[in-house]
Amino acid sequence: MAMKQFFCGSLAGWLLLCVALPAARPAPAQAAEPTENDTANDAAIADSISLPPEVIEQSPVLQRWLQSVPNVQSDIRNNPSFTTRIQAGYTFFPSSDGTGGFIVGVDDVFFGEMPLTVSADYQQNFRGDRTAYGADLHYYVFPLGNYFNLSPIVGYRHAESGSDYQIDGAHIGLRARFVPSRTGAADLTVDQSWIVGDSESLNITQVNLGYAITPDMRISTDFEWQSTSDEGDSRVGINLEWSL
Repeated sequence: MAMKQFFCGSLAGWLLLCVALPAARPAPAQAAEPTENDTANDAAIADSISLPPEVIEQSPVLQRWLQSVPNVQSDIRNNPSFTTRIQAGYTFFPSSDGTGGFIVGVDDVFFGEMPLTVSADYQQNFRGDRTAYGADLHYYVFPLGNYFNLSPIVGYRHAESGSDYQIDGAHIGLRARFVPSRTGAADLTVDQSWIVGDSESLNITQVNLGYAITPDMRISTDFEWQSTSDEGDSRVGINLEWSL
């Protein structure tokens, strides 16, 4: 009988203990909203994470994360996967008696944070009878951080090839850009465009393949074919590009 009373008493005690334990657990603390005072003093923050203040001062990324946790997904989508570049190089004109020449230009100068850029270039052979130059606007239709993007080409261009043709006028077309490695480390750009002149038009196809050799410098190769209704020309170039 005593054993039965002991067992029942113990069982009741365990039941009471099991019921009481969840109630005794403290409620999880609510995370406090960050205030301006929390991020005003780098030295105080450095003490809290055991880092010297000079380490924080020399790291913009760390300062940004300490101020607020960034939206990484939004950054990846909207930070451009390509950069503004200045270009200079040697170009070869197989269809103009194999003459050599030069090309200089700037590609994708951004208008603030808009997906709108401007590009311009000048190319000429050393003999002086093959010349092209112009400036274009590009408006990228997909988020700038994409690995693939499309843009209409709208601008002005002049092109001449000896006595074969001389055309200048509105330059319209489409650009496709593939960026397998972000921040301009490597990309492939294909432009298909037309110069609409007063009496005839010029079809232009250009392919540019670039690859970074240092954080700020790239080497690129571009191929260009241009043709009227009865004439055609080609060009091959190798360029150095500086990222801005």
